[in-house]
Amino acid sequence: MTWYLQSTDLDIWDVIEDGPTFPTKLVDGVLVPKPKQEWNELDRKNFQLNAKAVFTLQCAMDRNEYNRICQCKSAKEIWRLLEITHEGTNQVKESKINLLVHNYELFSMKETETIVEMITRFTDIVNGLEALGKTYKESENVMKILRFLPSKWHTKVTAIQEAKDLIISYLWKSS
Repeated sequence: MTWYLQSTDLDIWDVIEDGPTFPTKLVDGVLVPKPKQEWNELDRKNFQLNAKAVFTLQCAMDRNEYNRICQCKSAKEIWRLLEITHEGTNQVKESKINLLVHNYELFSMKETETIVEMITRFTDIVNGLEALGKTYKESENVMKILRFLPSKWHTKVTAIQEAKDLIISYLWKSS
């Protein structure tokens, strides 16, 4: 969703990240909402950016998700609520990261598993970690996979390990 929003309009993404700029004015030293008839072009543009962002997010939701976010007044509120709902609080994220790191560290090929299934399972772990902000170097991931390939792949594994540029994604591209 992040890429879609950023590709649509970076200003919309900024509103989601930073929050909206609602038109205000100073009255007796206090900021108050500016009446709509006093809005200038910039006020209209800023208000519309939040409306577009809210609309885009709402359109991406199913009925249950929509019911969860429909009371939010800004795109930033919606995004934060969705983050907490789907990724959890910082404690939940940390627990998810710990579980995925554990799965990563203990990763091995299952006896009944094909190479494609193994790589798919490994990729799911790596993608889950990346989504939560934990990354490994591509060379580490390649070496991890190479260690668990069946013996009939020994020649190819040796060739890959001896190659000067280990970051080639031989396995990722051939699966």
